[in-house]
Amino acid sequence: MPIRHEVVVGVEQICDQYANEPSPLMMILSAIQKKYGYIPLEVQEIVSKKTGIPVAEIYGVVTFYSFFSLKPKGKYVLGVCLGTACYVKNSQAIIDKFAALLGIAPGETTDDGLFTIEAVRCIGACALAPAMSINGKVYPKVTPDQVGKIIDEYRKLEAEGK
Repeated sequence: MPIRHEVVVGVEQICDQYANEPSPLMMILSAIQKKYGYIPLEVQEIVSKKTGIPVAEIYGVVTFYSFFSLKPKGKYVLGVCLGTACYVKNSQAIIDKFAALLGIAPGETTDDGLFTIEAVRCIGACALAPAMSINGKVYPKVTPDQVGKIIDEYRKLEAEGK
């Protein structure tokens, strides 16, 4: 799928912005992720042409760091902690419940673009286990029974245009 001209220009401008940096790749990729929400292979190729950094190296960085994404994420990113403290308190059941109710697996986004489920290793809220976050908002001591209510809360916000 061809990239729109304004995206090509935008990515090239981001590359130009960091042209004088000794190691610009992380800054370039972070700016692209922030602006567009993901970094598909076509965008990586533009970065490669503009910077001379091989696509394989760029792809390696994008796939190594979890904060970069190859695919667009949903408006609401559901990060369910599977770190040790949360896992022993049954966080797997929480992620399974989200997957069942939304009809997607971890790492996927709903067809309406609203929700992405992510299995995360730790959100730094071990005392609140099992914990999860939605776009940075932490939900403590989540149970599988609360999952439907959480989804409904965000669907209601969407319906209200918030």
